Amino acid sequence: MVSLLIPLDAGWTVRPDSPSPLPDETVVAAQVPGCVHTDLLAAGLIPDPFLDDNESKLAWVGRTDWLYQTRLPALDDAYERTDLVFDGLDTVAEVRVGDRVLGRTRNMHRSYRFDVTGAAGPLSVRFTSAYTEAETVRKEVGDRPTTYTEPFNFVRKMACSFGWDWGPTLVTAGVWRQARLERWNTARIARVRPLVTVGDGVGRVELRLEVARTSRDRPLEVLVQVGEVSVRAEIPPDRTEAVVVVEVPRAALWWPRGYGGQTLYDCVVVLSAGGRELDRWQRRLGFRTVELDTRADAHGSGFTLVVNGERIFTRGVNWIPDDVFPSRVTPGRYRRRLAQAAEANVDLIRVWGGGIYEDEAFYDACDELGLLVWQDFLFACGAYSEEEPLRGEIDAEARENVARLMPHPSLVLWNGNNENLWGFRDWGWEEQLAGASWGEGYYLGLLPRIVADTDPTRPYWPGSPWSGSWSRHPNDPAHGTTHSWTVWNETGYAGYTLDVPRFVAEFGWQAPAAWATLRRALSEAELSADSPLLNHHQKAADGAGKLARGLAGHFGPPASFDDWHHLTQVVQARAIATGIEHWRANWPVCAGTIVWQLNDCWPVISWSAVDGDGRLKPLYFELRRLYADRLLTLREDRAAVINQAATPWEGSLRVRRMRVDGAVLAEAELPFHAAARSVATLELPAALATAADVTREFWIAESDGLRASRFACPDRDFACPPPLMDVETHPTATGCQVTITARTLIRELYLHADRLHPAATADQGLTTLLPGERHTIAVYGWAGEADQLDGALRCVNPA
Repeated sequence: MVSLLIPLDAGWTVRPDSPSPLPDETVVAAQVPGCVHTDLLAAGLIPDPFLDDNESKLAWVGRTDWLYQTRLPALDDAYERTDLVFDGLDTVAEVRVGDRVLGRTRNMHRSYRFDVTGAAGPLSVRFTSAYTEAETVRKEVGDRPTTYTEPFNFVRKMACSFGWDWGPTLVTAGVWRQARLERWNTARIARVRPLVTVGDGVGRVELRLEVARTSRDRPLEVLVQVGEVSVRAEIPPDRTEAVVVVEVPRAALWWPRGYGGQTLYDCVVVLSAGGRELDRWQRRLGFRTVELDTRADAHGSGFTLVVNGERIFTRGVNWIPDDVFPSRVTPGRYRRRLAQAAEANVDLIRVWGGGIYEDEAFYDACDELGLLVWQDFLFACGAYSEEEPLRGEIDAEARENVARLMPHPSLVLWNGNNENLWGFRDWGWEEQLAGASWGEGYYLGLLPRIVADTDPTRPYWPGSPWSGSWSRHPNDPAHGTTHSWTVWNETGYAGYTLDVPRFVAEFGWQAPAAWATLRRALSEAELSADSPLLNHHQKAADGAGKLARGLAGHFGPPASFDDWHHLTQVVQARAIATGIEHWRANWPVCAGTIVWQLNDCWPVISWSAVDGDGRLKPLYFELRRLYADRLLTLREDRAAVINQAATPWEGSLRVRRMRVDGAVLAEAELPFHAAARSVATLELPAALATAADVTREFWIAESDGLRASRFACPDRDFACPPPLMDVETHPTATGCQVTITARTLIRELYLHADRLHPAATADQGLTTLLPGERHTIAVYGWAGEADQLDGALRCVNPA
């Protein structure tokens, strides 16, 4: 009889199990998977923590113990064994059936299995506050420094539950992934590790299988099928492991998006005894090779991903948990967010180390969309004890998740940690630690050994940033990976052009969430850049000051909050454009950029391109332009023709130096040839490159419908005229088209569609129009008149 799965997703309740502000004897229905915060919110016992400053009023939830309860059903004796399985418990829990303690857990990032054969009756999971656990461990192992005040580094839990410089402090508890009963006879599949390789057109799957048995009195049969090819094997009675090799001739390759198709093969493993099926495992695999080229060269040492022999300039974004309550992120929500990334021409998602190992639905979507995945192990911005109880948990957590995720062809890199090697070197940790362990043994010892043992088909890198050796600074831009944060923290965004890192794994610039998102989250009648509730949704140190200084470098003081909101979005998009244009123009010395960050976990002022309500910021559309296969850039005396397409790009680049009224002062047609996956650099004639008055002149470069522009002075000094434009609207089946005809130079025009209706969206980003040019924006979810666009259609021209 094949194994039977019985979900345990109904009939749960939760109540406080230590003193709390709730009335005595409070018991509410619990959603499993879920967490305490979402259960209390559904019961109407707490306000929405994402609104106003409610987050601060709910700190008690994370410091309270909680008791989840349901009943195990009485079951027949048709199966020899019944296991209670939790795919995720958040975090420190004691599991009981009646008065019998099944076990205790202390790791959100692992699954747990308990033998409950013959058991029935009350099932309880008592969660101890993560703060209690963290402080207990801190006392056992000694203090360790972090970049924050919360003790996230002493408990194996999603670190950003404790707050981050873009996230709220909402410390969760609950059964956060699926709970179920698994009933089985004779044997079950315990673990499958497919080592997938390809060479000379033949795909090879070396499948390493582990089984659990109720007895060892009979052999087991294994059938492995990959696509149309199947292989049978036998596991002798005295064994619990087997290795089965399947070779697929003429295997189609899996490619990252933009390089080829995403062919996936079904892989099915069937476990039987005496011809009777006992259990099965099924995943999709893809055949591809992946290497990390870190060889030394004339510029230092590189960091280039090579997939199927193709060297790739990585066009990436950093991913944080899409909700501070991860159980609310459905497969559909994963798909929407990752599709947004793909539509912005992103080809790599970095799963950041302060979050979680995401759900299978995340990696499935990446497989299908051709999005490469860089997966951090879960260590971020802190020193971590290498003693028990953490070491054993980290070992088990890493082994389980490497095995769980290795079927996915999208996963191309394991990364040891986020910023901890850098922190030890530069942030005073070494002195504070005074010789205590801090995680180096994980990043340079344990984790690379686990990857080599479990999943040797993928490269491992000790950390980000990391220069490859302690003989160099960990954040040396000439070697390995670099995080570029000095520009946001200290200088203007022109600082991105001062060097050419080998690979930029983090850089970013802040801007507020979309207008409708702020209005939903904040109840202040009149918003201002320094309003208390808005600043509660700004978590970065001196974030408001950095935004203000970023504006001041280009504009005069904003006349209104509306101006502040638009101009901060403009500066964010310009900043990211400055970095990506410069670094892409220097391929192959620089081999990739990963923007901080794609998404948000709540409504907040942050570095994201998609805000916490899923609305697109102007940065999103700018990424779509910057990460396209073909891109033009203009700098002082040269232009770059960037061609990441698989075919050559040949043509002529028209470059004009123009006056603010649209008059052409100088121009040239520059022929170019950019081979596939290459950059052609063109020098501008001196008469074209040199302006008589940069406050009244600018440059435009165009080819094949693409455009680059350059303005050589701050906006406040540029003689940009007040904007004059004609605006028309034309209804469509899904909304309307808005057509703008520029009568003057119009700089960074943008339609904030959500200001027309919270559900409205537009298909275009920031656009600069020359006098006489027409531009059409498709608006979905709104079909009003042109005179209603006032306030939603904005540019940077002075009023």
